[in-house]
Amino acid sequence: MLVWEPAMATIQQAETIYPQAVKLRRNFHRHPELAFEEASTAKSVIAELERLGIGYEYGGTGGGVIGRLTTHRKPAPTFALRAEMDALPGAENTDLPFASSFAGKMHACGHDAHMAMVLGAAALLTQSPPECNVLFVFQPAEERGGGSRVVIDSGVMSGVDAIFGGHVTHHYQVGEIMVAEGVITAQSDRFRIHVKGKGGHGARPHEATDAVVVTGLLITAIQTLVSREINPVYPSVVTIGTVHAGSAPNVIAEEAILEGSIRSTLPAVRAHLHNGLKRMARALGELHNADVDVGISEGYPPVVNTHRETRIAYRAARNVVGEKGLMAMDHPSMGSEDFSYFLHETPGCYVRFGARTDQQEYIPLHSPAFDIDEQVLKVGAAFFDEVVREATLQHQV
Repeated sequence: MLVWEPAMATIQQAETIYPQAVKLRRNFHRHPELAFEEASTAKSVIAELERLGIGYEYGGTGGGVIGRLTTHRKPAPTFALRAEMDALPGAENTDLPFASSFAGKMHACGHDAHMAMVLGAAALLTQSPPECNVLFVFQPAEERGGGSRVVIDSGVMSGVDAIFGGHVTHHYQVGEIMVAEGVITAQSDRFRIHVKGKGGHGARPHEATDAVVVTGLLITAIQTLVSREINPVYPSVVTIGTVHAGSAPNVIAEEAILEGSIRSTLPAVRAHLHNGLKRMARALGELHNADVDVGISEGYPPVVNTHRETRIAYRAARNVVGEKGLMAMDHPSMGSEDFSYFLHETPGCYVRFGARTDQQEYIPLHSPAFDIDEQVLKVGAAFFDEVVREATLQHQV
């Protein structure tokens, strides 16, 4: 059984804000809001910032809430801590006493915890203000729509020296923090394939071009893109998530629509997958006398942690959970994260917080049964507090 023994006094300090962090997290969890609809969530964030005496800016519904803690030291570096406000569509089945009160919506990805962590760090930083400026960034729409770009487009990231974020996960236990340099999450792209054949009667297939047959062959062919065309050491995934075709059992379908995603970590691999998908679609269309059109839309870029900021995060995590609590990354996650857009603007580091005990069943993110051990709120708040202080020290060197 994992026995969590913090290396420093940071967790003891976080004990002072823990009850409020739990209260905040449960309130967020009970009242989830979807992407670009986070009006009540933003009001709750603002209420806590006001309680702490922290000034803020709010872009209105669909915008971000930006808290500002300003130092009198001049000049001083500026660091940002980021949390997401949106929830996911889905029916919760956790049976928690503070389960979602909004049908069809739930915090299945831990954003409720992330907000509570950053607000907890804000409380710690106001108790003992660092010699730097801190932005507490609460963004909309991480799950859908790339809400980090709303924050970036507002101009608030101008002058920020580094940004730090993180995510709860059941891959690690409470008291463990994963810190790694380089690629952390994959590039995510979406595709839509429209197969256009010629409809006809099920009894006279020779008079038709069956879109379902072409679609079936295409589905099979696409599976070889990764398994036979990409070096196995380069992580990549092609998934067909939806297929729609046909109107009746005795009618040969004239059209079919396939939708899916492409995930990769290297630009060259991504380009090969895009080109390969189009090549296969074109060839099968030619082979079976069908028109096959492929549309690919760009998703979130990969999260790539920068060197200096990763070292800062590493030291901060070690101060919070000790050497035993530091986790290495075996391989990048094939999930995607719009924290990547922030890293296009400023250096930064994205970590992962263990959120279960060894007595709890592993439950993946986005599951209707996802929950956390709330002790992770102390770990996250302490880490965000410590990473600001560690970054301030490193920028003074």
